[in-house]
Amino acid sequence: MSHDLRIAIIDDDEAVRTAIASLVRSLGYDASTFASATDFLQSSARGEVACLITDVEMPGMSGVELQAHLQKCGETLPIIFITAFPAERLQRKVRAAGAVDLLRKPFDGAVLIGCLEKALGNVSGSY
Repeated sequence: MSHDLRIAIIDDDEAVRTAIASLVRSLGYDASTFASATDFLQSSARGEVACLITDVEMPGMSGVELQAHLQKCGETLPIIFITAFPAERLQRKVRAAGAVDLLRKPFDGAVLIGCLEKALGNVSGSY
């Protein structure tokens, strides 16, 4: 089963990237992983991504700064944030800016799958 949609996973923790990529691929999606927001922004895969899953806290550009940068560039990708520190203020901020959700690490795979279905349900008609 192939959905022909690419999911970008951005996290400075390699184990997290690997685990999420494995889950995404098990669902039939293509997964591209990046150790930083900058790596993603410089990637040729950037224009082929249907959804981002990104950590909030990373060295250099944070996930929230990445979201703001993409919006400034006119890119409206659905974004699922993950964090070990889900302050309510942060949840309000990213959701107000259009995030699909903010998940607290560790999270259940089924919860992430639900977020992906929600995010990709919004873009599947345009890809």
